[in-house]
Amino acid sequence: MSKNKGRSLKQGNLAVTAVALQDHILHDPQLRNLSVADHAKTKVQKRENRSKSLKRDTKATIDTGLKKTIQGPKVEDPEKEYVLDPKPPPLTLAQKLGLFEPPPPPLSPDEWEKVKQRSILQGDSVQPCPICKEEFELRPQVLLSCSHVFHRACLQAFEKFANKKTCPLCRRNQYQTRVIHDGARLFKIKCATRIQACWRGHVVRKWYQDLRRKVPPTDAKMRRKFFEEKFTEISHRILCSYSTDIEDLFQEIDHCLAINRSVLQQLEDRCGHELTEEDWERIQTQALHRETYECPICLTPLPASSDGHQDLSGTHCGQPSRETVLLSCSHVFHHTCLLALEEFSLGDSSPFHACPLCRSCYQKKILEC
Repeated sequence: MSKNKGRSLKQGNLAVTAVALQDHILHDPQLRNLSVADHAKTKVQKRENRSKSLKRDTKATIDTGLKKTIQGPKVEDPEKEYVLDPKPPPLTLAQKLGLFEPPPPPLSPDEWEKVKQRSILQGDSVQPCPICKEEFELRPQVLLSCSHVFHRACLQAFEKFANKKTCPLCRRNQYQTRVIHDGARLFKIKCATRIQACWRGHVVRKWYQDLRRKVPPTDAKMRRKFFEEKFTEISHRILCSYSTDIEDLFQEIDHCLAINRSVLQQLEDRCGHELTEEDWERIQTQALHRETYECPICLTPLPASSDGHQDLSGTHCGQPSRETVLLSCSHVFHHTCLLALEEFSLGDSSPFHACPLCRSCYQKKILEC
């Protein structure tokens, strides 16, 4: 009987062990406990648990009629780090019997900080993702409890493909995952550095171009080319500053010619007509009333009559003297002095001369002896 009892106990233990192993094998390969594969399901489970807890804690409220302040939704920090793993599943029968090791307990914040520091020392966020071999940039990034870093989407695809929770690098089972933003922060710093380098390069190139435009080079050929370009630029600017409208130019020339013709016509009207003998007698009478006794040019006495008055006949006491000339403006000069002045004046080529005293155009008449 004792042998039969021993055999039955052994068979019972073997049956329990077999059932426990079978249950563990059936539940272990499923993806319901993966860290990133069924994140939406974990959210739904959390919402259901919250709704159940709310139903338990509901209390009756009294409406007082006062307006309630409506608070907007809280904005979460986009760079906040959080753990993705749901609550650890209940232990299987095989784990309770000690046939398999139970999953490790969740890491504390201090332990996660140590794991992150080890990952930073290894430079995992600086290097590309080990799965897709691409930079992390701004895409979601996860840190495993074994200090390895991957893209969140890459790790999710790997877990679905492998159908188990194993690190792609160290093959550690039952790891924990945490969302980090080290790769995004490093990528922003790299982008800012590139932008600053590009801007500084642009400023330096612009400064160098301005320097090349202002400072002539020392090489002879380059120096000659520099001054040729400068001369061409100045010539172009001068041409652009002037109006090249030919019609306006011709109109301006015609206007100037018309003004000059009107001035010459007025001058001809005043000095061009011939004076008659009566006009000369009237002008001579005006000259006698002036009582001019000296030539205004040479300041020597003009011929005078025996009674002491001015003699406009051209003789002095019966003796010949220098000829006297009478101008149409009634001024009297020595003829030789007036001729010398006309030859010396700048308007010698002009058909009209100006009187040295009144600056009016004149006609002259030599007073004969």
